[in-house]
Amino acid sequence: MAWMVALPHLLLSGVGNLASYLAAHVLLCLLPAFFIAGAMTALIPKPVITRFLGRNRPRYVSYPAAALAGSVLAVCSCTIVPLFAGIYKKGAGLGPAMTFLFFAPAANVLALIYTGGILGPELAIARLVLSLLFGISIGMLMAAIFWRDDQAHDEQTDQLFAGQGHLQPAALAFLLLLIALLLCGTLKVDLLTTSYWTVSIPWGGVDQLQNQLAHLVPFDPRRGGEGLSAQGALLIGLLGLVGLASRQGIETIFEGWNRWTTGSLVLLGLTLVMAAVGVQPQAHNVELLINGRAIGVLTAFLLLAWLLKYRLSAEQQCNFLWESWKFVKQILPLLIIGVFLVGILRELIKPEWIEALAGHNTLQGNLAGVAFGVFMYFPTLVEVPIAQMFLSLGMHPGPLLAYLMADPELSLQSILITAAIIGHLKTWTYVAWVALFSTLAGLLYGFWIDGALWLG
Repeated sequence: MAWMVALPHLLLSGVGNLASYLAAHVLLCLLPAFFIAGAMTALIPKPVITRFLGRNRPRYVSYPAAALAGSVLAVCSCTIVPLFAGIYKKGAGLGPAMTFLFFAPAANVLALIYTGGILGPELAIARLVLSLLFGISIGMLMAAIFWRDDQAHDEQTDQLFAGQGHLQPAALAFLLLLIALLLCGTLKVDLLTTSYWTVSIPWGGVDQLQNQLAHLVPFDPRRGGEGLSAQGALLIGLLGLVGLASRQGIETIFEGWNRWTTGSLVLLGLTLVMAAVGVQPQAHNVELLINGRAIGVLTAFLLLAWLLKYRLSAEQQCNFLWESWKFVKQILPLLIIGVFLVGILRELIKPEWIEALAGHNTLQGNLAGVAFGVFMYFPTLVEVPIAQMFLSLGMHPGPLLAYLMADPELSLQSILITAAIIGHLKTWTYVAWVALFSTLAGLLYGFWIDGALWLG
């Protein structure tokens, strides 16, 4: 049977995609996001969130504030979900929270700059304007449809977080350092990517291991395959150890701080630094490239550890670690399932199909662009060179924009995670609005392009 022959290949594709994602995106992107969400929930009083994002704030304040907050975060849809969960759990209105969830991955500053540089300023401007317009529209529609739930959620957060008092300087500094940790791990600027020192470790055979891993999990930019390096395999192992230690030290944090708690945090810091260091296996040694990213991650983590130990109370320490761990347990399993399934779907869906369907600015073509964004998710910024490839193969700019707006929003794994946070009904309503507005954005931009070409 053909399916019996294909099944092992499909499963290997799913496992390979999962391994690539865990190695490349979880440590420096997702884990800091978990910690930020945990800090928001445990340390930041509700009035700080609702001052700009509350359901009772004027729309001309809350929705632009949500978009502005999202614009500075160069993160993918999976990373933004914990941050969305953090502000929503702490009392942000459903509408502004949904605008934040949409706008951050779709039109952050880095994505716009990258889009403009690769695909042209016209597409970047269209991506910004339409993402802002439709992101705010989606937020307002969600708030209007689910206003009863939004009101009940607001009252519930009032009860949960009553009497927290004012925002302490140490808590604010802790949150800002967590954001700095996230930016150090994600921004692609010369200060962070430049290597300043090289350390050579005599360790033979790593280059052969890397070649074997590259064969098992190949780098395939056409399908979004990021490959798996020896460093990535090591990071996955360390991530597993962090999880095991956290079950002993953070799962039981309210029973008291123990050696497992300290061990899990030390191991986490080591793992984050190892994820930031550049690694070049040679025939008889391994070269570690000490870059600005590694220095920034190490500095931020040490400062965070000092603040956690000496400036936050025992109650704040426990609440922060517990809330962060809750987000990990809630989101990470669904993320693993989603990324695994996407790896399988990539093998079943041929890019050529989308190219053939999306050659013209039609409703069918734009829906195809949206569907491609759902089932063949690419990490943030990777969608831009993929879009360049489709453009060169004949995809119309209209469906191309529909894909660029849908891809960061409607990945299978982010849908699963969002449903766990706000419920299935709200999630699928949001998915429907995003699909509709992404299609509409593609049609509008395509009409404008066709008109401009005709006039020219």
